[in-house]
Amino acid sequence: MKIVIAPDSFKGSMTSKAAAEAIRRGIHRINPSYKTVLIPMADGGEGTVDAMMTIMNGETRTVQARDPLGRQISATFGWVPETKTAVIETAAASGLTLLNESELNPGVTSTFGTGELVKSVLDLGVEHIILGLGGSATIDGGTGFLQALGIRFFNKKGQELEAGGSMLGELDSIDSTNLDQRLKAVKWTVASDVTNPLLGNEGAVTVFGPQKGVIEEKLADFERGMEHFAEKVVEHTGVDCRLDQGSGAAGGLGYSLLSFFHPVIKSGLSIIATESSLEYHLKDAALVLTGEGKIDAQSLYGKVPVGIGRLASKYEVPVAVFAGKIEGDLEQIYAEGIQLLLPVVSQPMSLSEAMTNGSVLLEEAASRLMRTYELFTGMGNKPV
Repeated sequence: MKIVIAPDSFKGSMTSKAAAEAIRRGIHRINPSYKTVLIPMADGGEGTVDAMMTIMNGETRTVQARDPLGRQISATFGWVPETKTAVIETAAASGLTLLNESELNPGVTSTFGTGELVKSVLDLGVEHIILGLGGSATIDGGTGFLQALGIRFFNKKGQELEAGGSMLGELDSIDSTNLDQRLKAVKWTVASDVTNPLLGNEGAVTVFGPQKGVIEEKLADFERGMEHFAEKVVEHTGVDCRLDQGSGAAGGLGYSLLSFFHPVIKSGLSIIATESSLEYHLKDAALVLTGEGKIDAQSLYGKVPVGIGRLASKYEVPVAVFAGKIEGDLEQIYAEGIQLLLPVVSQPMSLSEAMTNGSVLLEEAASRLMRTYELFTGMGNKPV
């Protein structure tokens, strides 16, 4: 029996590669003869570099960059020298996991560090940048990213504005004369499974703002600031990408990328699926196991397990999803080709304990699933 193992990362606990290996260990504890195919996945967020470097035979490099609050940190990107291709995660320098809950401050958090990573790969002579947009701690419209690459923003008094979501409503003019000229020769691919537009009820502020620290009373203020910023960008570039799919990704960074660099946007899942021949492996699979840290209503906005479910349904392959946390109305999730949602945790424990022991818990959960599978299929008494 062939089982495809294609999880996303469990953010803050395991990379997608580590999660896939844990699931395989759990399966082989029950029956080591099952054939397993490991395809670590990512949606453009945390784990994208690891997943892509695994299938592209690339290397990881670490440089200094600023975190969302401007502090110096070490951040990693992927590099494939043969093709001069770089894979960068917004999460690496601008991610939620870099901040604790008390530090969430969307008024000042910035994507500047992600722009610094782009400058680092420009120094390597990069020709193709694959930029993953998931997991950011920012709603700055990508202003920090653009500032790191040479664009400047001014208020009505001619004062240069600092990065952060609070500055968007003060913007009066944009100066892109110092934009790094090396960017003209770069091919851009944006990896994002978030299809939200920039503005409105499905936009960057309304849908993703609360998890980044925007309190309900301030949502309207941030939305007005984002609307104003968008209008100024349209005036400056002559391009209107406000309604484009993915413009709301990474707190509006998707919008700035579309407006200034005109990238090709693909789902992170589709990029990895193509590179790893995922569909080829699904065609004769008996079961697909995937997962991520949290499953909720937002998972419908293009997260990996839902994408896997939709793809597997083409071949009528059943899909089981492991999750660190499951909440909300999940009926729509089950309508997307997913047959089973399984919590990783089997008993009460703290979040920190669960994340610390994530690999062991996932392995045990995979074993429990396979015992149940064999019970109902009789596979435990049959050759595989």
